[in-house]
Amino acid sequence: MNAVIHNAVIRAYRFALDPTPAQDAVLRSHCGGQRYAFNWGLALVTAVMDQRTAEASYGIGDAELTPSLSWSAYSLRKTWNRAKDTVAPWWAENSKEAYSSGLANLATALGNWSASRKGTRAGRKMKFPRFRGKRAGLSCRFTTGAFGLPPADRRHVQLPRRIGLVRTHESTRKLARHVDRGTGRIRSATVTH
Repeated sequence: MNAVIHNAVIRAYRFALDPTPAQDAVLRSHCGGQRYAFNWGLALVTAVMDQRTAEASYGIGDAELTPSLSWSAYSLRKTWNRAKDTVAPWWAENSKEAYSSGLANLATALGNWSASRKGTRAGRKMKFPRFRGKRAGLSCRFTTGAFGLPPADRRHVQLPRRIGLVRTHESTRKLARHVDRGTGRIRSATVTH
């Protein structure tokens, strides 16, 4: 969980979770939904880029090319929301945050690749994002909704409604003290297998 402490410092707290078998299945489903949304968005972006390249090779003018696709997380989420019933009829089984997390990760990866190509990003050259396979690390980030620490309980974390309270292996007391004193607040929660 990421928490803001003393208004200027972002500090991450890491807790090992001890989910029930049912919660583990739901957590894996959320992580899979994140990966699915990332891959779906990448396929869409790649298809539009390839189409525009092909059209340009035939001498079609810029004004007549297939419209480009915005790579912002907001635009990708908007496009996802229009298409999700068709491309992922099972989407309602997971929190919307699972899909938003994947699309936000894609927007970041595309932005880093673009900045690297233009030379405005420091560091090594970034490659174009690749599709994520089932063997890739599973993770999902929650930034809105009901997540955090339940009151007066130092052995559980609260994740979105579809997951619920998940037991932790260690105490969450250190983070809870900051939250209780008002010197910190929880901004996001990331689940990683």
